[in-house]
Amino acid sequence: MKPELEDYVLKHIDPQPENLRKLDRLTNLRLLNGRMCSGHLQGRLLKMLTEMIKPRHALELGTFSGYSALCIAEGMEEDAILDTFEIDDELEDFIRAALHDSPHGHKVRLNIGDAAPVIAGWEKESLDLVFIDADKRAYRDYYNMVFPLVRKGGYIIADNTLWDGHVTEPPEKQAAQTREIVAFNDMVANDERVEKVIIPLRDGLTIIRKL
Repeated sequence: MKPELEDYVLKHIDPQPENLRKLDRLTNLRLLNGRMCSGHLQGRLLKMLTEMIKPRHALELGTFSGYSALCIAEGMEEDAILDTFEIDDELEDFIRAALHDSPHGHKVRLNIGDAAPVIAGWEKESLDLVFIDADKRAYRDYYNMVFPLVRKGGYIIADNTLWDGHVTEPPEKQAAQTREIVAFNDMVANDERVEKVIIPLRDGLTIIRKL
């Protein structure tokens, strides 16, 4: 999207809440790879999708600075909960400060470390919504791990599924992360247990509904 068109779009959607505007700025000032932050447009979409889905229990894989978690939490009811997992323990203080600064932070349960051993004990079909935005080389593993936990009619949303357009490159030119995203996209496309659509927003957002 051209910068002038993006600017036009952002002027014609709901504004960022002040705490998220601040968090977006701090993410880009203080953290490496600040562009990984969901940002204004994707954040408002996540909030709206969450309001439509009305999850009682949601899961996020890959917290980063906490921006997307707070957008999801904003769309949740007061007594709902989002479990978010971040593997990088050096981000914990930054994330907890962001949660404290938000009126929706109390809906977020931050887990530092590997998600697999924790969610292994969760009941099947106990999740209404999953947002995947972690290690791109493990997307298929994440999908297979969470699928039994998602209720029928529940949603999985996967970020970065167009990977800066690299998914269309010839296989011999694809890096490891690109190859995994391509494999993930192919797997989802061929999974008859779900309906799916890729939205060409930012770096690609795949919305998957379990049938």
